[in-house]
Amino acid sequence: MYRGATRINLDGKNRIAIPTKYREKILIESSGLLVLTAHIYKCLLLYPQFAWEPIQEKIMNLSSFEKKSSGLQRLLVGFAEDITLDKANRLLIPSELKNYAEIDKNAIFIGQGSHFEIWNCDYYYEHLAQINITEENDFPDELKGFSL
Repeated sequence: MYRGATRINLDGKNRIAIPTKYREKILIESSGLLVLTAHIYKCLLLYPQFAWEPIQEKIMNLSSFEKKSSGLQRLLVGFAEDITLDKANRLLIPSELKNYAEIDKNAIFIGQGSHFEIWNCDYYYEHLAQINITEENDFPDELKGFSL
């Protein structure tokens, strides 16, 4: 389970170091084999390869003739890149993905359970500010009665 937020910096070669608190777990679980792809919210998704493959299979089983399904296929699978960590536990963000997410020198690494999101810091905080959760909001049925 990956959770937590960590600010990270890109070096001059578009590489980011995996935050220390995740390194050992990622190396053990994934053997350093990762998949990096785009998300509809203009961030990047980083999955261990074994966790990504069932998702990719579901996406590719959608109809390529249906507009929304084929759009998801183009985005999620079309941008997907196999990534391996270098000896310094860094990963290279390919320029197309870096440009898509508009990641500059600073980014934020967000644990999402089975994977990570990598955001442009400004976009991440703008996205959070748009989340308006109040008592009056309707929650999905599976969250009815849920309490923290």
